[in-house]
Amino acid sequence: MVLLGTVVNGLAIMIGTLIGTFSRRIPERMKTTIMQGLALVVAVIGLQMAMKSEQFLVVIGSLVVGGILGEYWDLEGKLKTLGRWIERKTGAASEGSVAQAFVTATLVYVVGAMAILGALDSGLRDDHSVLFTKSLIDGFTAIMFTATLGYGVLFSAFPVMIYQGFIALFASQIDRFVPQALLDAFIAEVTSAGGIMILAIGLNLLGLTQIRVANFLPGLLVAVTLVTCLYFIL
Repeated sequence: MVLLGTVVNGLAIMIGTLIGTFSRRIPERMKTTIMQGLALVVAVIGLQMAMKSEQFLVVIGSLVVGGILGEYWDLEGKLKTLGRWIERKTGAASEGSVAQAFVTATLVYVVGAMAILGALDSGLRDDHSVLFTKSLIDGFTAIMFTATLGYGVLFSAFPVMIYQGFIALFASQIDRFVPQALLDAFIAEVTSAGGIMILAIGLNLLGLTQIRVANFLPGLLVAVTLVTCLYFIL
């Protein structure tokens, strides 16, 4: 079943959120420390991913062009609008809490190497081990995020399943028309660009920056486009 890993990942986030909901009585000082620890881990993971690039000019171009497109389309604003709509529908007591939790968790879960590589493995080889591992990590992270940010984390499971599911279904057909060398280049540069976004999320969680990370998301598609152009030109 091509989508097994994706479904398990979504369920892990939901279960983690439910567990985290019962952990809301954690003292505020402890929540702050936990969130700072998570933020540091997220930043380090992002830094490690960013180093995967073999053509860093592609990453630079991807972030610049992707950032321009993201600002033009105001992706960050649209995500927050969706989060506020969820707040209104769920009757959230704290204005902005659901939106913040939804946007932060969605970006952390979606913009990462494991999401891409795991979904590719599911589609190409029917191997779900990477997504199963990601499910454990995401489930634990969901507990901590929910305890500190709120239950809006629950709704991040849906974009995660849609995103990974699309990649898995596409990957099941990708080997018919994409050479392995080009696929490897895709993964390296998309991982690096995504890693820089993950690093930015970590810095935001630490309160050091207010980077509109979602507006860089088009950079992932730009990276694929640039890699493809370079592959056929060179």
